[in-house]
Amino acid sequence: MALKVKAIEKNIKFTKNPNDPGVWRYVMQPELYIALSQEKVIKEAALRSGVSKGVMRACWDAAGEVIKAWATEGHSVALPGLGSMRFGLRAKSVEKVEDVKSSLITARRIIFTPAVDLKEELADTAVQITCFDRTGKEVKRVTSTDDGTIEDPENTNTGENTNGGENQGGNGGGTSQGGENTGGGDQ
Repeated sequence: MALKVKAIEKNIKFTKNPNDPGVWRYVMQPELYIALSQEKVIKEAALRSGVSKGVMRACWDAAGEVIKAWATEGHSVALPGLGSMRFGLRAKSVEKVEDVKSSLITARRIIFTPAVDLKEELADTAVQITCFDRTGKEVKRVTSTDDGTIEDPENTNTGENTNGGENQGGNGGGTSQGGENTGGGDQ
C-alpha cells in the first residue's frame, strides 16, 4: 500500500497586492480516499476481534463517550494503537489581567499526538506522487520505495519514475528544493 499525493501547479501570491503576479509552484496535498462509515469500521473491528457487531458497537459507543467526557474535563486520553488526544484552544493575548475573558478564545481544537509505532509505520509507507500542471494535465509520476525520505529520481538514481526520468512539465519540474512548503497551507 502507498500513500497517494497530488502535486498541483498553483499560482502562489505572497502579498495582498492585487498587482503581485505571484509565482507558479507545485503544491503537494494528500489524495484522500472515501471516508469510511462508522458502521464499516465496527463491522471490520468485530471481524478482527471475533466479537459480535452488537458487542463491538456497544464498546465503540462507550469508548467514544468516555473519551469525550474525559477529554472535555481536560485529560489527555489514550487512543489504543493510535496515540492520544486532548482539547486545546487558540486565544488572543492581553496585557492586563482584568482584560482576560472567555471572548478572547478564537478557536477550540482537538490536538492529536500520534503513537511512535504509528509515526514509524507512516514513515515506512511508500509515497506515490502524481504531478498536474496548471491546466490539469498529468505531467509526471514519482514513486518512492520509502525509507523515510523522499527522493528525486531526476537527480539521483534511487526510487522509481514511471515516466522514465523525463520531465514532461516543461518548466524544470517546478518542485521546490530542500523540502520547504511553498504552498502556505496545511500540508
